[in-house]
Amino acid sequence: MGSNRREFLKFAGTAIAAGAAGTVLKGGVAEAGAGPGAGVKGPQDEMPKGMTFLTISNKGEYSLGVKTVKGVLDVRAASRMFKKEVPTTIDDVIQGGDRGLTALVRTALNSDSAKSVFLDESRIEFGPCVTNPEKILMLGFNYRKHAMETNTPIPTSPVLFTKCNNALNAHNGVITLPTHVATMFDYEVELVVVMGKTAFRVSEADALSHVFGYCTGNDFSARDLQRKTSQFLLGKSCDGFAPVGPYLVTADQIPDPNALKLECYVNGERRQSSNTSDMIFNVKTIVSYASQHFTLKPGDIFFTGTPEGVIFGMPKEKQVWLKAGDKLTTVIEKLGELKFALV
Repeated sequence: MGSNRREFLKFAGTAIAAGAAGTVLKGGVAEAGAGPGAGVKGPQDEMPKGMTFLTISNKGEYSLGVKTVKGVLDVRAASRMFKKEVPTTIDDVIQGGDRGLTALVRTALNSDSAKSVFLDESRIEFGPCVTNPEKILMLGFNYRKHAMETNTPIPTSPVLFTKCNNALNAHNGVITLPTHVATMFDYEVELVVVMGKTAFRVSEADALSHVFGYCTGNDFSARDLQRKTSQFLLGKSCDGFAPVGPYLVTADQIPDPNALKLECYVNGERRQSSNTSDMIFNVKTIVSYASQHFTLKPGDIFFTGTPEGVIFGMPKEKQVWLKAGDKLTTVIEKLGELKFALV
């Protein structure tokens, strides 16, 4: 591993740990695919702040974890221990708000008898950090240098398309390559924006106040399927083609989503290295623009585009497509390191 990568990963991890420490200073199980807001009742509470969330997967069932200085708080177990009714899945939190969650985290951290509800992160099986979005919205050609490397004219408005929910995947997940229909597999590091409030016709000035948080994502792609027709969907929505995580970091910890370093590695080799400042349309513009055309709901997510360095942008004689056995690492400053493998 090169010194630049070690330095970047150390910085990213330190920033996340600082966010977890901020939680100390400040203070039901859902099945996969249960549907947006499946367990939520009543009006939405305030969105939590100073939190770094993750999804714990246990035999196909998802529950909520909170990264802290003592380890990952198993919120479901803590809720039972302290007899407090709080959101116990990330979807519950996004749809319904805090509803006592911050207070429970504080109680667990301050309790000498709560050691059993803190988990060793290295032993956790992760689920997608967002589990039930109604919409997975994608941005095409949203980085200047990426548009240039693919000989694409700079867009005059955001290029929106979609993935389907079957594409969701998790940290330490596996993508089974659909080699019976495709061969040209490619990576795309992307900042993912998670909506926290309903947004319709919001201004750019107000757009970020509707965001719940941010996470690391990879818009994994089959370029031959993507280019088969004029529509991108086929090459973007194969099973597992949307890894997100490991963490969902609340928006208050990311004051400027357009000032984040992002990188992608294949088998330890750095392939992409850029900054979200190179976006053609920044996050507030994307959210506002989309909301002029349709309603954005809590839990909807945006993959905001990828920078230069993808295989598709290389000269044809240098294009070596991804294959089974490859291991990918996607890193975004302050949001963490997302790993997955190809089989």
